[in-house]
Amino acid sequence: MKLYEIAHSRTGDKGNISNLSLIPYDEKDFEMLKEKVTAEKVKEHFKGMVKGDVVRYELPDVCCLNFVMQAALGGGVTRSLSVDMHGKGFSSYLLDMEI
Repeated sequence: MKLYEIAHSRTGDKGNISNLSLIPYDEKDFEMLKEKVTAEKVKEHFKGMVKGDVVRYELPDVCCLNFVMQAALGGGVTRSLSVDMHGKGFSSYLLDMEI
């Protein structure tokens, strides 16, 4: 199953750091997301794009996982040569991950 079938995502950026949220449509899926969507799996999914560490934070009160990805934006908005220098497409790419 693809993540987009059970969750939605938002992306933010600060410098060369991308911040991704993953929120299930149904709260009952939160435990499964915590089990299956680890920082290591997200790092592997973004292999070649994210050069630094990926850290996952759990926000159980709002049933959300937050991933902070270092060295993810080619140096940041003012330095990146990427078409998507803010990394807004990262949320769609995360949702395409198979779990």
